[in-house]
Formats: sequence, structure tokens, C-alpha cells
Amino acid sequence: MSRAIAVFHGQFGRATLYQLNRPFNVHAHREGHLIFHVGGADGRVDVDGKGCPVTGETVVAVSPWEPHNFIPSDADAGALFFVLYVNSEWFATGCGGARLRFGRSQIARTSSLDRQVRRAAGMVCAGERLGELDRELRSLIDESHDASWGALDGRSERPALDGATDFRVRKSIRLMQDQAGADIELDAVARESGLSRPHFYKLFRTQTGLTPNLFLNTILMERALDRLVRSEAPVAEIGFNLGFSSQSGFTKFFSANVGMAPTDYRRAAHVI
Repeated sequence: MSRAIAVFHGQFGRATLYQLNRPFNVHAHREGHLIFHVGGADGRVDVDGKGCPVTGETVVAVSPWEPHNFIPSDADAGALFFVLYVNSEWFATGCGGARLRFGRSQIARTSSLDRQVRRAAGMVCAGERLGELDRELRSLIDESHDASWGALDGRSERPALDGATDFRVRKSIRLMQDQAGADIELDAVARESGLSRPHFYKLFRTQTGLTPNLFLNTILMERALDRLVRSEAPVAEIGFNLGFSSQSGFTKFFSANVGMAPTDYRRAAHVI
């Protein structure tokens, strides 16, 4: 059973230590995403359809809004992974306003990077010296980012949500952000945006690189995570307020995208 060992939310985003033994659905994050193997069986992250092993010798980097999923190599034993979700705004403050984007998905894990990974993971697991955690994470993220651009593999630039030029797509994004819920009807969003359903799906993907369903699921996950760690509302109430008709439906959705039940995630989560 996948579980969260330690989760910290802060200005940087999220730092998590997971024991994972189940695959995830294809999903995306508004944040940049770094995945480090810490112990146990290796895993694989499919980034935009490209398989990237995550091992003791490699790091997987996922740019904001890039579709990906996790696949364990040993569903029985599972393994330990240190995972970072990095807010673009936090990243930019230390990089001259640069946009957070990784040059490639697969990064070699040098001895220097390995030491940083294990030091940061240990701090998160111990829950000590939290005043130093921000500095430690910034150093780890910066080194990983630099390494991703050290040897480019020529992958093309993906469209960005803030780069959508068609006013109908921009309107649909606003509608989904304003009305985000499991009960929202994407056909209605298409109509309100002045598009037929097939044209809406095709145009949205062309402009953003995502399907409307993937974008909506990302918004739902962001809100679920925020409410789980920043409120004491019951899980069933959080799910209901997000448009799920039952707690089991919300739990199934959350588990498919995070790898564990919302109650397990909340139990391990702390806010810095």
C-alpha cells in the first residue's frame, strides 16, 4: 500500500517522502516536479509518453503542466521516493525571474546531487531544522535545474497555459478555474466558450498541450491538497464541496492521482 511518510507544504511548494507501490493515472501539476529514488525497487515515470527510469543513478524532472505518470517496477515491495513540487514563483526569485522549465526529463545523478538529495530527504523525514530546509531545497532545485540544461536532448518547447492565444480557450480556462468541481460539465464549458465539443477538445489541446479533463483534474487536485492540509474539515465534506457525490468517489480520485488515500496524506502533512 502506498503511503506518505512525511509531507511539508511551504512557500517553495511541497517536499514529500513517499513509499510507492502502485501506478498513478496520467496527471499534471502547475508546479515543476523532481523525483528522486531513495531506496528499494526502481520505478519509472512516463513524461509526455517517454519512459524515464528513476533510480539511484538518475533523476526525473517534469516541467509545469507536463503530463506524466508513475509506474513501480515491483508492486509487492514498493520503494521510497523523495518528490518535490516547486512553485514557479518561488523558483523565479532565485533565478533572475527565469521561467521554471527543465531542459530534459532524465538527469544523471552525480555524487554531488546524490549527497544533496539524501541530506534534504533526511531533513524532511526527521522534521528537524526546518529553518534550514528552504535553503537546502533551493540548492537542490537549482543544481537539478542546471543539470537538466547541461546536455540538451533537443526536445521541443511545449505550449503553456499562459500562452493560449485563442480567446475561446482563455475563456474556457477561466470558466474551469471559477467553477472547478467533479460535477462540472465540459460540454457546457465548450458551449459557453462558443465551441462545439470536438472543436473545444482539439483547440484546447493544440493551445495548451493538455486535454480539458487533465487541466480540470489538476485544478481539483490542487484544491483538494490545499483543503486537506489547511483546514480541519472532514474528508467527506472536502470531497462534497469539490463536487464528488460520495467520500468513496473522492478517495478513488485522490488515490489515482496521488497514490494514497486523502486521510493518509493528511496524517503525514505539515505546513511550514
